[in-house]
Amino acid sequence: MKQTLLELMRMSRICRMILATCLGSFILVIFYFQIMRRNPFTADVCCRKGSRNALQELYNPTQSEYSATAVLHQTRRDQVAEACRAHSATSRKRRVLTPGDLKHLVVDEHHEMIYCYVPKVACTNWKRVMMVLTGQGKYTDPMEIPSNEAHVPSNLKTLNQYSIPEINYRLKSYLKFLFVREPFERLVSAYRNKFTLKYNTSFHKRFGTKIVRRYRKNATQESLQSGTDVKFQEFADYLVDPATQREGPLNEHWQTVFSLCHPCHIHYDLVGKYETLEEDANYVLRLAGVSNYLRFPTYAKSTRTTDQMAAEFFHNVSSQQQAQLYQLYKMDFLMFNYSIPSYLKME
Repeated sequence: MKQTLLELMRMSRICRMILATCLGSFILVIFYFQIMRRNPFTADVCCRKGSRNALQELYNPTQSEYSATAVLHQTRRDQVAEACRAHSATSRKRRVLTPGDLKHLVVDEHHEMIYCYVPKVACTNWKRVMMVLTGQGKYTDPMEIPSNEAHVPSNLKTLNQYSIPEINYRLKSYLKFLFVREPFERLVSAYRNKFTLKYNTSFHKRFGTKIVRRYRKNATQESLQSGTDVKFQEFADYLVDPATQREGPLNEHWQTVFSLCHPCHIHYDLVGKYETLEEDANYVLRLAGVSNYLRFPTYAKSTRTTDQMAAEFFHNVSSQQQAQLYQLYKMDFLMFNYSIPSYLKME
């Protein structure tokens, strides 16, 4: 009788334990679905782990209409690789990238993508898009983000903020892309934006006054103090001056893509072009699986720097300086398959 009673008590404890476990599991399930209902973005992160990422979709497209586009981008990758091989064969300089070289590479953890931003190649709109992609629902429309907010460093995470193992993992596993532009159109665009617009007083003070002081004879006191009327020819003088090279890296707005994004060290999976901006940008968004709710913003073509406009600015630059400028940006011309502009009169 006593043994039977002990057996019943033991069974009762087991039943209570099973009941408690079931009840706890039920509460956890209810709690989980409450979180998912309040934050659907978290659910998307959860469910994404087992799906194909953008890198896989690029190299093995599941939709046949993307195949031709994939071939185009393979051609662009091959062009970069060929130019880098030729450069490596003739260059005596060898270097290893440091985390400090990676400050232009913006990381999107959720969609497993890395974007290297290049100023004057729609980088403001791309930063807006990256804020939507990484904002966990905080932003939905890129154009509702003010341009100055898009350039606040803390709003986006860059690759140099990770440890070395984390950097290597992301460079290997994430889709890496950048957007490029005809080098001299980009250069003229940077000049127009930074030296001809009155509101860019910081550039006028930092660079304009220095350029006027060095390269303008009989400069007025007003020009020396304000730096607001820098001529393009003077800007060209500044860029090709060996003294400028000794002062350190060029400002990012007229630095080469070769130096900003290091495409000979980092294998970019996708090279977009400013000339086909919307098409290439929306292809990236399709690869990321977000094209159903996010489109790349259109831009004002009326204000865009064109080849004809660049020719007008280069008209007063000497043939010697034109040749020197081409040498400065030569790798960008070669890597991204831009021909020498017909308006150049290099000796």
